Amino acid sequence: MPHVTRRFLLQGSALVLSSSMMDPFAKQLSAENVTAIPKLRIGLVTDMHYADKDPAGTRHYRESLAKLEEAGKAFAEHKPDFVVELGDFIDAAADVATEQRYLKAIQAEFSQVAQDRHYVLGNHCVDTLTKEEFLGGVGQEKSYYSFDQAGHHFIVLDSCFRSDGTPYQRKNFTWTDPNVSAEELEWLKADLAANDKPTIVFAHQRLDVSNSHGVKNAPAVREALEKSGNVQVVFQGHSHKNELNEIGGIHYCTLVAMVEGSGEENSGYSLLDIHEDGSLRLEGFRRQADRRWR
Repeated sequence: MPHVTRRFLLQGSALVLSSSMMDPFAKQLSAENVTAIPKLRIGLVTDMHYADKDPAGTRHYRESLAKLEEAGKAFAEHKPDFVVELGDFIDAAADVATEQRYLKAIQAEFSQVAQDRHYVLGNHCVDTLTKEEFLGGVGQEKSYYSFDQAGHHFIVLDSCFRSDGTPYQRKNFTWTDPNVSAEELEWLKADLAANDKPTIVFAHQRLDVSNSHGVKNAPAVREALEKSGNVQVVFQGHSHKNELNEIGGIHYCTLVAMVEGSGEENSGYSLLDIHEDGSLRLEGFRRQADRRWR
């Protein structure tokens, strides 16, 4: 189905906006990307909020299965080295058994997308489940960790802690009180200090704003990221919209939610290419904006 894609081109401080009509299922990566084969390609999706329940406002929970299937086909064509899901994989349920059914259903689809997958915890992921239950359901050992690949360092953060340090679980929190715990923050500082590679961070709640979608102790987290001198971009979700900010020399790229709107045209997913010259190129599909960093 044809759609309008808003495309943003960032080169230094210049921002160029254009639009085009294209079918994202058949979308080809830009000629610039085709001629410069990336050293690493990463698939990104966020805020699927899958649940077997009727729509609420603009959120069409059941449709995330079909939207993810389309994203999976695009990923199969363009072959990312790994895929990252940036949180709110599932929506809240009234009881644990129902929540586990939601998780099993969306995980069955997502597990077909890529062999190498990473899951960022979102507040809805642990609204009814514990962190251990969610992580067990997706086969991931930890909620925050780091790894290296192709000369880059990657960090997965968990901001699902209350201000008093208590982990989110089973409706024991308000979604406007997300924090990186003191223990995790110390781990982050040590991890960054031990690393000399270009670094990309994956988060759910936003680290670039101080409103209800922002991590409460984001200034302390940003200070640690800036001090390292190696962090290039933070990819995040949670507020369901395309947005890009730069703070302290680090780009904070918020990705559009998959759950918003009915029909596959109202979706969003992307491919991040990392090139040998250090440039980063985000190719957005459906409603996800394209980004370029040199």
